[in-house]
Amino acid sequence: MADATGLKITVCHFPPGASKWNKIEHRLFSYITTNWRGRPLTSLVTILSLIAATRTKTGLRVRAEIDLGRYPLHIKVPPKEMEKVRLQRHDFHGDWNYTIRPRERGR
Repeated sequence: MADATGLKITVCHFPPGASKWNKIEHRLFSYITTNWRGRPLTSLVTILSLIAATRTKTGLRVRAEIDLGRYPLHIKVPPKEMEKVRLQRHDFHGDWNYTIRPRERGR
């Protein structure tokens, strides 16, 4: 994608178990759990309906949908391909935070 657009792409992951630092998730989850409190979560459709029905007085509206796409698992990028990626790891947790720079045209 970096090559196709010519843009630098910065990726920053939250570490495992750190959703409390994800401001969007943290803000939404309290309202979602309040909305489904005491209701049996018996199916994906039920859960999705309850999530999508979440609203606040201040105007928060949640949109939710089921993604029925099938995605391959355990895909590994071959080392030769990884060598072509212009990946610059950040000083702070470079395994979670990095920038991918586009390759120069013709390479």
